[in-house]
Amino acid sequence: MQGYVHSFESFGTVDGPGIRFVVFLQGCPLRCKYCHNPDSWLAGGTPYSAEDIVKRVLRYRNYFGDEGGITVSGGEPMLQREFVTEIFQKLKKEGVSTCLDTSGYLFDAKRKEDFLPLFRSTDLVLLDIKHIDEEQCKSLTGKSNKNTLALARFLDELGVKMWIRHVLVPELTDRDEWLRAIRAFTDTLSNVEKIEVLPYHTMGEVKYEKLGYDYCLKGVSPPTEDRVRNAKKILGAGFRKKD
Repeated sequence: MQGYVHSFESFGTVDGPGIRFVVFLQGCPLRCKYCHNPDSWLAGGTPYSAEDIVKRVLRYRNYFGDEGGITVSGGEPMLQREFVTEIFQKLKKEGVSTCLDTSGYLFDAKRKEDFLPLFRSTDLVLLDIKHIDEEQCKSLTGKSNKNTLALARFLDELGVKMWIRHVLVPELTDRDEWLRAIRAFTDTLSNVEKIEVLPYHTMGEVKYEKLGYDYCLKGVSPPTEDRVRNAKKILGAGFRKKD
């Protein structure tokens, strides 16, 4: 099967445990105001077969150690779900750890069975909760958060390990009431290993200029260290203690 790739990172250290080969796929249905990769939104990218990706990953397996492996990110990787599934199934047979970095927006709770092949070959999901408030999420990303939260519950049912990620943006996502609501939701899940707070940054602004896109957060500064610490405290950031 063929898929479309935006880029690769051969020694990723922030997209899952250990050293990871990160595949960024092309295409995304969301339009997050803080997105730093707007060049990954539209269709296109470079075509690769699943076998091509597997061969690339296996060249680096000696660097993975006990924790590393592959992470497929985006864009939104579930836009190419069958392609990712084939990659993961092949790599699982090779003993490589698989990780999916997703917003969860494309999950459909009415068609759970369609997603089982992917998640049965996925060791870890990095789930980005854009916003816990549905209307605020629509304003922030252009889409609802219902599918994201439904995916979290489904992964909990399946027992698939999950790291929750939340981008902290002044005013847009950084209010104590919203952070407490995320914490209350994640506390209902038994499969959450870790919660990560990702402070908003402006490094993607230059890409918008090159693409001719309006950067709607112009003038918004990254959160202060105090607000980052506050968010981490409320959310219980870091690895969760196991019973």
